[in-house]
Amino acid sequence: MRALFFGTPAISVPALDALHAIAEIPLVVCQPDRPAGRGLELRAPPVKQRALELGLRVEQPLKVKTPDFARLIAETNADVALVIAYGRILPKAVLDAPRRGCMNLHASILPKYRGAAPITWAIVNGERETGVCLMQMDEGMDTGPVYTTHRIPIGEDTTADELYVELGALAAQVVREDLLRAVSGDLVAAPQDHAAATMAPMLEKEHGRIDWSKPARAVHDHVRGMTSWPGAFTTCAGKGLKVLATRVALEQGVRGAPGTVTAADKGGVEVACGAGSITLVRGQLEGRKPLSAQELVAGRALTKGMILGA
Repeated sequence: MRALFFGTPAISVPALDALHAIAEIPLVVCQPDRPAGRGLELRAPPVKQRALELGLRVEQPLKVKTPDFARLIAETNADVALVIAYGRILPKAVLDAPRRGCMNLHASILPKYRGAAPITWAIVNGERETGVCLMQMDEGMDTGPVYTTHRIPIGEDTTADELYVELGALAAQVVREDLLRAVSGDLVAAPQDHAAATMAPMLEKEHGRIDWSKPARAVHDHVRGMTSWPGAFTTCAGKGLKVLATRVALEQGVRGAPGTVTAADKGGVEVACGAGSITLVRGQLEGRKPLSAQELVAGRALTKGMILGA
């Protein structure tokens, strides 16, 4: 099997390794190098780094909707193109170029959470299960028929960063178990129920703002879902406060208006929510380093009676 690979971030790397073990890969496509770090030096995406280690050809087109790029894909004479978190919508000319078209590894249980950020939104919305779907790509946004769905549970305290790692490993398993069967025609793709579809839009910084009027479980899910981008945040005495880790407090009685710090001592920090309260485990004041809740209390950054988000 000759298979192209489209992917960019770290979650895509295990699938690339799995594909490399079962197929000839004439070309890997990822997004261009981007400035990163304090010095804003150009940094290659994880997929490019791994592909070069494997001795594979890499292309990083600025645009994919061009005749030249479609011609490049067609000239590889590939049986299939495997896509996972590439980050751009592929035009019909590219989708149709490989013999069996393009197949996508999507990190949700379709038709739920179509779009750019399925992992984050699944956690934020309190889902207790997610997975990876192998699907045939069409011109829509994750609307193509699905070959297989592999499911895993989402732990009550699992963060988006942790789930990325788990789903990356699961995607590699899907490649090993299902891709050859899909390409050969042994698997038949089933149409999605479009009426049941939900969306997972691209994340923006403002999505991280905490709404303390929500129940404690929803606030906790928001914090872990926004880890580490864009990051959950609120305000504290007029300054920004990143909320890095929380727990749902064991006692869930009403103790104050939403956002009120109801306890701040050596035992920790509790914040009232619309229903119940959360325990703040770790935070970071604007311009400061990350600190435990106890350290924030010792430095008087958090005090009982303070209202976060005011």
